[in-house]
This record gives sequence, structure tokens and C-alpha cells, in this order.
Amino acid sequence: MQNDIKLFTELVDFLLDEEVNNPVATPIDTDKLYQTIDIKLNDDPVIDADFKSTLKQIIKSTPKTASTSFFNQLFGGRISRATLGDLLAVMLNNSMYTYKVAGVQVGIEKEILKNVCERIGYPSSCDGTLAPGGSMCNYMAMLMARDHFDTTIRYQGVSKQLIAYTSETSHYSITKNASFIGIGRDQVRSIKTNAKGEMLVSDLQEKIEDDLEQGYAPFFVNATAGTTVLGAFDDVTAISEICKAYGLWLHLDGAYCGSVIFSEDYKHLVAGVEHTNSFSFNAHKMLGTPLGCSIIVTRDKAHLYQSFSNDADYLYQTNDDLFNLGKTSIQCGRRNDALKLWTLWKSIGHKGLEAIVNHQFYLAEVAREYIKEHPDYQLYSFDNSISVCFNYKGIPAKTLCTKLYEHSQLMVGYGTFRDDTFVRLVTINTQVQKEDVLRFFKTLESFVETENL
Repeated sequence: MQNDIKLFTELVDFLLDEEVNNPVATPIDTDKLYQTIDIKLNDDPVIDADFKSTLKQIIKSTPKTASTSFFNQLFGGRISRATLGDLLAVMLNNSMYTYKVAGVQVGIEKEILKNVCERIGYPSSCDGTLAPGGSMCNYMAMLMARDHFDTTIRYQGVSKQLIAYTSETSHYSITKNASFIGIGRDQVRSIKTNAKGEMLVSDLQEKIEDDLEQGYAPFFVNATAGTTVLGAFDDVTAISEICKAYGLWLHLDGAYCGSVIFSEDYKHLVAGVEHTNSFSFNAHKMLGTPLGCSIIVTRDKAHLYQSFSNDADYLYQTNDDLFNLGKTSIQCGRRNDALKLWTLWKSIGHKGLEAIVNHQFYLAEVAREYIKEHPDYQLYSFDNSISVCFNYKGIPAKTLCTKLYEHSQLMVGYGTFRDDTFVRLVTINTQVQKEDVLRFFKTLESFVETENL
């Protein structure tokens, strides 16, 4: 074990050097991958020297998501105290389904959930769990909503035409999850949005009324805190009034930007979250914990037990079910994803988490102001979003992003809204500072000039 820890330390040092000296890894074409790096699995063991050499090749060729040139996805960066927690979780190797095998780690997870619930204004009846990702959180929310609407479905299956509602700019997992819970993808209504990508409440109400007239059974509305492309926030307060009027479950998918609950300056973007039935967010996005760290909470813990609890005497051998987390989780065996958030939160406090969130909005403002001041750019996004969408000199966004990637200049993606396709610069990387954002634009401009795009 000690030898592998030494090797790990050496490899970490190699990675940190690579992030500085080669922040954008040279991509390998898929048709050349297996010829470029020896990742084959063989009958005989590899010698230690070759093993280490291969690991370094893998590190060198893997996209550097913690580098200050990574703006591609809705996560990025590396916070050391959170990484510390994740490494400890690996070494401890507890499964989080029972108190007997997880012990104090259960208390750590429950402390996180309690603080999240208090922060969003849920009553004392609330509870939650950690899930493998935002898509799974949305699945759990939809499943609880289904079982709340009709308690017989868990045993007899779906017998009514249940209808769910989500905006046309929401995450694709909503329609995918509709097939998983047995209602079918065609029973998800796509609600129109305004120019910012925010759900139109008037269209939601109209579609609900149309479905009721047709004899269908509306049961679930998904609102979004940070749409995937433009980073828009739905009006939770207005949507909650519609849900209350028609008796529908309201879930707020905050996978991308739900962490604004930690900021006094930006928590107004999810005003009304206390009226939802469930809420989820990914700490591995705005808060910068290592992947994955997704949290879902619900106003009434009874819904967690109703949908996910099942007796198993061979597992649950302590009396207090409140500390047997497998009773409220979709999984049985589950890795400890709470510890990394706890080590971060414990070490920097509420104010530290707030600073992380506020910094991302500051960087987005830096980027928007740069775009506004330079006429070769066209801005598509708006204030209060950490997705900065733009085009440069009329160059097709897909072409520009692909060329930057292929030439190992920058990792940035593109997005589409209605008839426009644009570069989507995401300022969520916790390592990025103002000078890195400005260097992003200078690198882009220099590359375009050099390559005559």
C-alpha cells in the first residue's frame, strides 16, 4: 500500500505540472486511441516501470478539467479541501446504506441535508439524500411525485395517463425519466419560454387546463434553476401558485445553479424554493467539489420512505431507521459522496461557499463586459447567468470551438437556443480568475488571426 501511495503522489505531481504546462491536452482521434496508448487488458501482469509510464501517458492525454483553460462543461476546477474529503472517502471505503457500516459518516451526510433544508426554508418534516447525479435526482423527484399522486402505482403499475410538464429549455433527463417511471416520454409537455429561456407560466397553465379537459392526469411540474445553455432561472413563485391551484408536485432542478441558495446576493434567483415539493442541486458544479456530489431534498420525508424504502433484515441491523440511509435512497450500496462537501463546508464555512458562488457571477460579468466593449463579438446571454454566450466575427461556433480543441488552445463548447448557435463560455471553474477570462478572449482572438478562420 505504501508503494502505491508514493506512486500516487508522484502521479499527482505530474498531473499538476501538466495542468500548468499543457493545460489543454492534445486530443487523440478515436480511431487512433488504442494504437496511441497501451490501455489493453492482458493475461499477464505489466511490469511496474511500464505501468507507471502508461499511467503518465493517460494523465497527459486526459482533458484537464481543473486547468484555467477549461470552460467547456458545467463543472471544473479543483478545491483542495474538497479533494481531501474525496480521497479520505476512498480510503475509508464506507457504504452509506446503514449506520452499522458507515457510522459517523451518516451523521455527516444528515448534517449537510439538514443545513440545506434550513437554508431553503423547508419545514422540520423534510429530509433528503445524495444521488449519483442531477439526472438521478430528477428521476427520484418524478418518482416521488408519481407515488404521491397515486399510492397504488408502486404495486399495481400505471393505469392512468399521467402528464408531466417542463420547459422547452430544461434538462433532457425529464423526458428520459418519464420512460423510466412508466408514464412514457410522449406524456411530457414542453412548455414555451421567453427570450431568456425562462418558462412561460401562462403556457403552463393553458396546457394543464387542456390536459384536464381531455381527461388526463397532470401530476408533476419541473422548474429549472440554471438552464443548461443560457443559465436561465424559472419563476418558482409563479409556478408554485399554478401547482398549488391544480394540486401538482413541483420540483426545482437546480443541478447547474441551485447553489445560489448559499449567496445572499443571488439567492433571490430561486425565490419561492420554499414552496416546492422537492429541490436538487449539484455541489460538483457551482461549489466545485469533485464529481459527483448531487443532493435532493423534499419537504416531507414520508415521500422518500414511500417510494424507496424496502425491508431487508440482512442489512438494517440497527434500530434507528433515521440513520439507515438505504431506506431513503434509490441505491443499496452507495459510496460516500457527502464527506468531500463536508470537508469543504466545514473548512471555509457558509461565507466561504458564498464567496465561491459570487465569484462565478463576477467572472461572468467580466466576460460580458469584455464582449460588449469589442465590436467583433455578438452577445446572446444576459445578467444573472454564469453562461456567457457569444459569437466572434461571424465564425460558426461549432467550427471555432472544434478548432480550438483540436489545436489544444482552449476547452469551450457551443450551444443552441432557438435559431442561434453560439460559443458558450461557462465561468463555473473554481480555479479561474479575472486574468484567465481575459486571457481566454486573447487566446481566441490570436488563434482566429493565426489560423485565418
